[in-house]
Amino acid sequence: MQVFDVVINGGGMVGLTLACGLRGSGLRVAVVEQEAPPVLSHDSPPALRVSAINAAGRRLLQHVGVWDEIVALRATPYQGMDVWDNDGFGRIAFDGGPLGHDVLGHIIENPVIQQALWRRAGESSDIALLCPASLRQIAWGENEAFITLDDGRMLTARLVVGADGADSWLRRYANIPLTFRDYQQHALVATVRTEKPHGGIARQAFHGDGILAFLPLYQPDLCSIVWSLPPDIAECRRRLPPEQFNAQLARHFNLALGLCQLQSERLTFPLTGRYARDFAAHRLALVGDAAHTIHPLAGQGVNLGLMDVAELLGEVRRLQSAGKDIGHYPYLRRYERRRKHSAALMLAGMQAFRQVFEGDQPLKKWLRDAGLRLADTLPGLKPQLLRQAMGLNDLPDWLEQRERLTEKN
Repeated sequence: MQVFDVVINGGGMVGLTLACGLRGSGLRVAVVEQEAPPVLSHDSPPALRVSAINAAGRRLLQHVGVWDEIVALRATPYQGMDVWDNDGFGRIAFDGGPLGHDVLGHIIENPVIQQALWRRAGESSDIALLCPASLRQIAWGENEAFITLDDGRMLTARLVVGADGADSWLRRYANIPLTFRDYQQHALVATVRTEKPHGGIARQAFHGDGILAFLPLYQPDLCSIVWSLPPDIAECRRRLPPEQFNAQLARHFNLALGLCQLQSERLTFPLTGRYARDFAAHRLALVGDAAHTIHPLAGQGVNLGLMDVAELLGEVRRLQSAGKDIGHYPYLRRYERRRKHSAALMLAGMQAFRQVFEGDQPLKKWLRDAGLRLADTLPGLKPQLLRQAMGLNDLPDWLEQRERLTEKN
């Protein structure tokens, strides 16, 4: 029987960030993961799945000590964002410089983040990486949880954390129901080269049947695309010959970056909004996609999960320093209340935004174009929108205070 204080089910970006954030806290931590991350080098081809890490997410990754390694391998800063309606006159552009932000965020391949976190966790004597392994059974005791792994090993923990993704085994095992919203879209992802340089700008175009984002990568003409489309159209475009796909891609992006050349395979995956009824229970907390998933149109999914981690880190450390039970549900409810509120606001905002840009009704098109134009020109509104996009309104108190102290020093 191995005894731990915290067992984290899932060694992805969110689960590993939590583990690394608990280093030096006096808590014994285990991460249960089925598969170790791939080992990347500067010469590795770009990964298909990328994340737009905002300023709040960057601060947390700096705090857990992995940011420098991420940047040293591959991270692309973007200084601006450009969003427009292909079928109308609406457009809004953000330039961080005049608003006091040299960098708005970074586009980073998911395996780059995971690799840095995995290495950091592996260097710590108070973190055990149990891999390959998966959970088979849990018995929830009064003072601890009794865990059986698929290979027969047995663990105990005062707190079990579900960081095991949208189809969370742990959430299902705990019988926590979900609210679903089928977005009736699939995301098509790929890597492309463009005729014109991306210039460190993240771009997104709305068109009749979907949403197309070009995210800048580490070479000036290399972009990751995320194309949200109805499922049948997404599958059709995934199967198109590369020449036809390139032509359709450039056309639906209004040739904003010129002609395009496909550089990778194309993958599609369904888009579903999820919201767990409970984010915490007796000796259990859910973080990241295990608790919620949102539409990728604003690139906030991973950032929302990282702020779950930041909030849970602050709560667990506070309870530990006060000598309180870190798995006692009445104590975990503070984490649950705060993060359910943030996730609900984000889900509602994404749904409203998506509904506004869905369809070709003339009145709706005029209203959304007028709204974009107004947001682009109304004094004082852009800084507020930018602060929200950078995640600065969602920082837990301890991380915001730490940032202020760092800036003073």
